[in-house]
Amino acid sequence: MVFRPISKLFNQPLNVFEEVYKSYWQKIFRLCMGYVNDRDLAKDLAQETFIVVFKKLPEFRYESKIGTWIFRIATNICLRQIEREKRFPQDELPKNLSQENVLDIEPQIKFLYKCISELAETDRIIISLELENVKQEDIASIVGISYTNVRVRIHRIKEKIKIKFKEYGQ
Repeated sequence: MVFRPISKLFNQPLNVFEEVYKSYWQKIFRLCMGYVNDRDLAKDLAQETFIVVFKKLPEFRYESKIGTWIFRIATNICLRQIEREKRFPQDELPKNLSQENVLDIEPQIKFLYKCISELAETDRIIISLELENVKQEDIASIVGISYTNVRVRIHRIKEKIKIKFKEYGQ
């Protein structure tokens, strides 16, 4: 049996993937947290994103920014997870499996993630990308809506979250 370096198997230098991974891991993890508000599940979804990135990186055509491409992959993976959860609601799971994981982050950030997780799917991705400082033009491309619509929705989402923070004294 002949062993070849992993970079030869995928026709790419491994260091290219490593750079992409280092640059985007935290951003993708936070994006996933905005969707699922569960630390372990967010890690799994981020990991799944980077498995796809690793496999598809040699096919990337540079027609968009690599960050836009990675965020789109993560968005699709998160949306698939949400669809799976809709098919198998959490109340059908045993109680010990459906308990939320306690996050080791500040209460305000926990509350922010909770607020984001209660938003509609598209609004979750929009605000999560905005929090990652992704350009609004890129958000429009990732989500598939107009730039103007992104700006309006970001404003409305921020207003909803501000109201929730005021209601709960945060």
